[in-house]
Amino acid sequence: MKMIAQTACELMNKGEAFVLATIITHSGSTPRTSGSKMIVTASGRGIGTIGGGLLEAGAMSRATELIQSGKSAIMPVDLSHDTVDSMDMICGGQAEVLLDYVSPTDINRTVFDRWHQMLDKRQKGSLLTVFSQSEVQVGATTHCLVATTGRIVGDIPLRDIDRKKVLAVAADSSVVQTLAFDGALVVVEPTQRICTAYLFGAGHVAQATAAVAAVVDFRVSVADDREEYANRKRFRQASEIRVLESFDDAFSGLSVARDDFIVILTRGHLHDKTVLAQALRTGAGYIGMIGSRRKRDAIYGALFKEGFTQGDIDRVHSPIGLSIGAETPEEIAVSIVAEMIQFNKTRPET
Repeated sequence: MKMIAQTACELMNKGEAFVLATIITHSGSTPRTSGSKMIVTASGRGIGTIGGGLLEAGAMSRATELIQSGKSAIMPVDLSHDTVDSMDMICGGQAEVLLDYVSPTDINRTVFDRWHQMLDKRQKGSLLTVFSQSEVQVGATTHCLVATTGRIVGDIPLRDIDRKKVLAVAADSSVVQTLAFDGALVVVEPTQRICTAYLFGAGHVAQATAAVAAVVDFRVSVADDREEYANRKRFRQASEIRVLESFDDAFSGLSVARDDFIVILTRGHLHDKTVLAQALRTGAGYIGMIGSRRKRDAIYGALFKEGFTQGDIDRVHSPIGLSIGAETPEEIAVSIVAEMIQFNKTRPET
């Protein structure tokens, strides 16, 4: 999602209009769920995905037409079994795609820039898209951001009573919702939960892992005690790069939450043990450590002697990554991030 927000800002800063395609409702089996987004530019280029196949191709074709006319639309999609075969897709269901024409106005630039900042800083809030609607077509669209603090960026062009209803939903929503009012619809999209992947170690495996994790929307933080490794040239996608004096105080200044991931990839088992001992004192939902089972067991044994319990050790994923026969740094990175995704999708919500 952060990539979508960043791309939107870049396009508007260049004075380019685009269509933001968002699945706003879905039922049955669909390739993507509500909230899935992609950007379609005037040249027909797509950034992101709402499911691929002819579904996405149809949205992109319609979007380029809308950019020329400066209009928005809602595109109903029927993936029932009668039409699935013709669309070369294996799912069956219904969805609605909002094709939202976004022009590079000052207010849109302000709203989307703030949205990008909220995603990057993991600030909670909601992006609102308000559009007038008649039985025939979708009218003008307006964008607005509502922070959980109550701060509003942009305008909500509704009656006071409807505006209050929207703000109440935005304050307590964790899923995309579409609200209907007299002559208007409002799409409320909570800022997506952005999980930080804290990488300790900045070697070749860490470099590849940071790149893969960033692609799938993890916020990446990299830490190492070697500036020649932990630097912006090697970690272009990282949101944060920290050069440590030593791994003895690796978590200084960090606020690690349950949503976050700790990935231990240092250059030696002594550093791994040092970082792992500190990681177990955090509330991180996921803690993973690279290395062989023999090295892992030696580290566990040392931690038991220091007073850590079996319950502590059971939190650790080691050897890290899904077992896919990975050998190269890039393959290992794929296995690590795949395990992180699996963990993130299957853990219970709080």
